[in-house]
Amino acid sequence: MKVGCIGLGDIAQKAYLPVLGAQPEIELHLQTRTPSTLDRVADSLHLPRAQRHTDLADLLDQDLDAAFVHAATVAHPEIVTRLLEAGVPTYVDKPLAYELAESERLVRLAEERNVSLAVGFNRRHAPGYAQCVEHPRELILMQKNRTGLPEEPRTMILDDFIHVVDTLRFLVPGPVDDVTVRARAEDGLLHHVVLQLAGDGFTALGVMNRLSGSSEEILEVSGQDTKRQVVNLAEVIDHKGQPTVRRRGDWVPVARQRGIEQAVLVFLDAVRAGKVLSARDALATHELCERVVRAVQERPSAV
Repeated sequence: MKVGCIGLGDIAQKAYLPVLGAQPEIELHLQTRTPSTLDRVADSLHLPRAQRHTDLADLLDQDLDAAFVHAATVAHPEIVTRLLEAGVPTYVDKPLAYELAESERLVRLAEERNVSLAVGFNRRHAPGYAQCVEHPRELILMQKNRTGLPEEPRTMILDDFIHVVDTLRFLVPGPVDDVTVRARAEDGLLHHVVLQLAGDGFTALGVMNRLSGSSEEILEVSGQDTKRQVVNLAEVIDHKGQPTVRRRGDWVPVARQRGIEQAVLVFLDAVRAGKVLSARDALATHELCERVVRAVQERPSAV
C-alpha cells in the first residue's frame, strides 16, 4: 500500500509517522516544500530518495492508495481538493478549513467522487474518552486550558477548541436542543470561551481558558451518583465512594494514549477493505464551531 504524508511538522513527526512507519505493508512517501526537513525526517525513517517529494504533483504521480495531510490549516483546502480529485482516500488534521463554506465544499467533493475523507478527531479513539461512553452522562464537563495564549477567535476555535466541541458531540447521550456560548475577548483576542449543549436529561459544558495559569485537559462525566474523570488523557479516576485511579502504563505510546494510533488504523483498515468513509459527522462539528465563532464575534466582550 502506497501512503503519502503531506506536511512534516511536529504533529506528523511526533504522532503520525511513528505509527505509519511501524506498518510493515506500507510504502511511505513524504512530501514537504522544505528539502532540509524532508531529508532529515526521511533519513530517520530510512526512506529511499524515490519516496521523498518536494512537490505535491510529484507525490500524486506515485499512484497513492491513501494520504495523510498534516500541512498548515490554510493549505488544507487546496491539498485536500487535489487529493480527492485524484481519487485518493484522505485523512486530514482538524479542521478541514477555517471557513465553513470551504469545509462544506470538501465534504461535497468527497461524496461526489465517492472517495473517503476522514478528519483527525483522535479523542474519539482515546481509551480514556472512549470508555466514558459506557458511563452515565447526565452532566459532561470538559476543560482544555493553556497559559498565556489568547488568540484571534476563529483561529483559536477552529484549531484548538474544536477538539472540545467534537468531544462533547461524541459524548452527549441524546439530541441537543439548546446551545449557549459565553466568552471573553479583549483587543481582538479571545481569552476564554464556554459552550453549553443541553438536551433531555443532560447538560454538557466545554471550557477553554487561554489564560488559566495551567496547561491541562480534564474531562468529567457524571450521573446516577457516579463520576468518571480523565486527566490529560492519561489518568482515569472513577468516583463512587472511594476514588479508584487507573494510570497509563509506562510503555503505552503517547499516540495510542491520545487515540491517534487507533484513528490511523481505522482509516487504513477502511482503505484496505474498500470502505468509503464519510466526513458528514465531522462537518457537523465544524458547523457548531462556526456557530461559536459567530457568537463570540457578535458579543466580543461578553463574560
